[in-house]
Amino acid sequence: MPAPGKHRRPKSVSLGRGIAAVTTGGAVLALPVLGATTASAAPAPAVAEKAVAPVSVTAQANSVTKAAPTKHSVVSGESLSKIARDYSVSGGWKKLYEGNRKVVGENPNLIHPGITLTVGGKAAAPSDAKAGKAGKSAPTADRAASAERADRSARAAAPAAKSAPAAAPTAYTNDLDGWIKESLAVMAQHGIPGTYEGIHRNIIRESSGNPNAINNWDSNAAKGTPSKGLLQVIDPTFRAYHVPGTSTDSYDPVANIVAACNYAADRYGSIDNVFGAY
Repeated sequence: MPAPGKHRRPKSVSLGRGIAAVTTGGAVLALPVLGATTASAAPAPAVAEKAVAPVSVTAQANSVTKAAPTKHSVVSGESLSKIARDYSVSGGWKKLYEGNRKVVGENPNLIHPGITLTVGGKAAAPSDAKAGKAGKSAPTADRAASAERADRSARAAAPAAKSAPAAAPTAYTNDLDGWIKESLAVMAQHGIPGTYEGIHRNIIRESSGNPNAINNWDSNAAKGTPSKGLLQVIDPTFRAYHVPGTSTDSYDPVANIVAACNYAADRYGSIDNVFGAY
């Protein structure tokens, strides 16, 4: 017997699926019996995540765009050394000159105000060979060639445009003011630095404005090469720095001024930097 105050807990009987025979009034009924246990749905297969390929360090590095080279417009009094220092060019003025030789010319000591230097790259335009590396397909190249031929044909067929009438030459007065102004125009064409004030100041000191002035007493005269003209230039210097298109006579006011300013630009950066014998 069970102990007083306690009750038996009925046992749960797990029934499997089967056939139970039940009698009712002598008739036997076959009934399906459901088991107590139920089947749970199988979990859906996990969706595999697509693996993301890691980006290599090299690819990341190659995706960084290089900074464009810096353009620098030369002003009066500058030199390649100064510009290289200002931009901290690796390799100094020689590296800067190497990349801008076509712009500067054969003399790295003579750079003219107004020219544009490329700092951090070469000033030369890219060659056709470099452009070819872009990898044009043959059909694209053929189409480009056909378009170019068609464009040439169109230009050849088009009537030539009438050229504008040439501007009348500027008239300069035949005096010190006119000589300086004409010289400045020639200097601008050849990239030679200098201002009206700098030229006028040096002319007054050297010759008092007399284009026929000559110095027959100093050391140059003793050597047989007296200083001549408005800016007192000796013949060897005049010939070395003579500017094409001007007179070959060292007494000619404009030729004398332009040659002297060309020499001063080469040695001092500009005639504006000259304040005494030069």
